[in-house]
Order: sequence, then C-alpha cells, then structure tokens
Amino acid sequence: MDSLAATPGTGPATSPLPVVRPPRPAAKFEDLPAGRTALMGILNVTPDSFSDGGQFDDLDSAISHGLRMFYAGADMVDVGGESTRPGAEQVPAEEEQKRILPVVETLVKAGALVSVDTMNAATAAKAVDAGAAIVNDVSGLNFDPKMPALIAERGVPYVLTHRRGDAGTMDQHADYDDVTAEVIEELKSVRSKFFDAGVKPEQIILDPGLGFSKRAEQNWELLRNMEAFTGMGHPVLIGASRKRFIGTLLVDAGKAAPVEERDQATAAISALAAHHGAWAVRVHDVASNLDAIKAAAAWGGGR
Repeated sequence: MDSLAATPGTGPATSPLPVVRPPRPAAKFEDLPAGRTALMGILNVTPDSFSDGGQFDDLDSAISHGLRMFYAGADMVDVGGESTRPGAEQVPAEEEQKRILPVVETLVKAGALVSVDTMNAATAAKAVDAGAAIVNDVSGLNFDPKMPALIAERGVPYVLTHRRGDAGTMDQHADYDDVTAEVIEELKSVRSKFFDAGVKPEQIILDPGLGFSKRAEQNWELLRNMEAFTGMGHPVLIGASRKRFIGTLLVDAGKAAPVEERDQATAAISALAAHHGAWAVRVHDVASNLDAIKAAAAWGGGR
C-alpha cells in the first residue's frame, strides 16, 4: 500500500496526501522464467477457503499479501474470490467481482503477473479487463458455457482443470477404474469444446485437479503419472499445496496434520513436480517452494 506524505508547509500536516507511484509496465505471460518451473502464489480473498480463509478477505490485507508474495519471488499471483474446497457455498458473481477486481488492478499496477481464479465467465472478462493475464478455472466438466467463447475472444492462457461435480458433490464422484486414463480422457473432452469455440492449443494449460473429486491415493497416482499429462502437448500446472491428501499423509497421533504444517511436504512435491516437467506449481508459501523449484532446476541443469 502507498505510504502517506505530510502536506507541504509549516506546522503539522492536517491532510495527509498519498504518494503517487507510477505504475510499472504490465507483466506479460511471455516473460515467465524459461529455465525453471514457474511459481504461482495463491491469494484467496475469501472468508472460507480451507487454508487461509478470512486472513485476506479485506482489500488492504489482500493487496498487502499479494505484494508480499510478488516481492518474495512469485512469478504469478492467483487471485480468487470464491472458495473451491469441498462443501463450499457458491458466491454470486457480483460479490466475487467486488472482492477481487480492486486487488487485481492494484497488483497489475505494481508489476505482478496476475491470474484470476474463477469459474464465472463474467468475472473472468472483468478481471482480464482489469489486467489479469491468465484465467484459472477449476470448474472442470461443469464449466460455464460462456467461458470457451470468452477465452477465444480474449486470447489469454486458460487453465483447464479436471473436476467432476461441484464443490458440494465432487467427493461423491471419486470412483475410477483407472484414474490417470479417465482424467486424461475427460480433460480431452472438455478441451475439444474449447477448441471448437476457437481457443488455440497454445492457450491451454492443463491441471489434473488434485483434490477435486479425487481420494488421497488417486492424487498420488496422478502425481506418479505426471508424464502422461505433460505428454498431452500443453503446459501442466500442479496444485497440491496444503491439500487434504498431504494432511492425511502426515498423520500425528491419529489426526491429519493441520494446514499450517503441510508446507514442507508441499515443497517436496513442488521439487518433484518440477523435476518431472511441471510448467508451474500453485502454492501458499512462496519462499519454501521457490527454493525447492530452484534446487530442482539446478539439479536438472536448468531443465
């Protein structure tokens, strides 16, 4: 946030004025690092997200946290105004936009590359107008029917995520005979609808949807088979950060590890995902995960 300057003249300032800082040039998707996996920082402007709900649900705290992630080295900041955790209630598009648009505008002016985490085409359109460079949509098979045309029209990169059902029902749709093969086929089915609307292949980024209509072992199975996703010809985003399947791995005294104790395991997954060709990882803790993917890049000789 901008600091305040005293009114020029003698005596104490009575009407502090904001210091006007010129906006930085807009960040571009093409400027993302080529020699390593990119890092997408998570900014939930929500009262009910599973990890940090309520921590950044007012404008000042959201902007401050987004800037902290940006200055800590996040290559992208992913701004969302609706929780996508299992059981979360749907947020009206107008409320979602009220939460996120001022945050998007401010971070873009600060020079951050901003992604908008939304399932609503109307919100995506306004966020792109405000400077967002990427649309990250976790709606999966139940995508907004207006979204393909919007992505084709605006020409922005689009994260196509696998999910069955919605927040209220997705846990009921986690039955697979071959989770990797079925997730790939369902991603292809949704992808074809975007192609039919005029979206170009180079706009698509794939996310296997860890935690969305998946049980713990199914998430690990998808990670073990990550090459099947990178082999589909698109960049792959991995979003494992602090999710339930990590908590159930780190059981202590019969209880899953709380979210704030899942960052080390998340960083390990980020390093392994980077080693296996992930385009980006989406995480809550920037510092530990940036170190992890830099180490993976050095190990792989910059691959």
